[in-house]
Amino acid sequence: MNRIGIYGSLGRMGQAIVAAMPALDAIHAGGADAGDDPVPVARNADVLVDFSAPAALEAHLAAARAASTPIVIGTTGLQHRHHAMIDAAAGDIAILQTGNTSLGIALLSALVRDAARRLGPDWDIEIAEMHHRDKVDAPSGTALMLGEAAAEGRGLSLADCSVEGRAGLVGARARGTIGFASLRGGSVVGDHMVVLAGDGERIELAHRAEDRAIFARGAVQAALWLAGQPAGRYTMDQVLGL
Repeated sequence: MNRIGIYGSLGRMGQAIVAAMPALDAIHAGGADAGDDPVPVARNADVLVDFSAPAALEAHLAAARAASTPIVIGTTGLQHRHHAMIDAAAGDIAILQTGNTSLGIALLSALVRDAARRLGPDWDIEIAEMHHRDKVDAPSGTALMLGEAAAEGRGLSLADCSVEGRAGLVGARARGTIGFASLRGGSVVGDHMVVLAGDGERIELAHRAEDRAIFARGAVQAALWLAGQPAGRYTMDQVLGL
């Protein structure tokens, strides 16, 4: 059995991951939360899972590198500087960073990438997501991941073609852009829909999360897979063999 340590162990995702471990033959190797030293957990674990906060990422990466322990990063709201940290650390340890650990979302990303590649820029792409009222970041990490997949399918950088938060007289839609819309309310775990709209026809690819346990199971499966990988940066696509 692989021992999995958790950063953000007292949060909703952290607790769900602990609950998911027994069915997947994994052992909880301890956790660390705000104010805790992240080093002991890294030393005691075969692989780490981080669902904490962007502000804690640097310390968690440092602890993982010092202990040579692979780490799955599911924390959302990461900025360019966080990804630069991950790229640097991936030279020493195996890291899987994702905006969503659901295996269904990993497959959806692959479908979006392929559809965007095959249909081309004449088809408009819009991504809509809805989450519970307490979610603090928008667009969601999953929506951005889907946007990255669409942009990659077109051979573009998402930073160069994304449009967020339209309001007012914004003019006609620019050809080749990828739009985002974020909804918040109630207790929604996570709904994502990618719309590819052409002239006279429309394709809708969607995923609806009904239970937070799907993310926990996916995170454990990703951690178990990552534990056997060499240093480098990995994605959920690779866990599924896509």
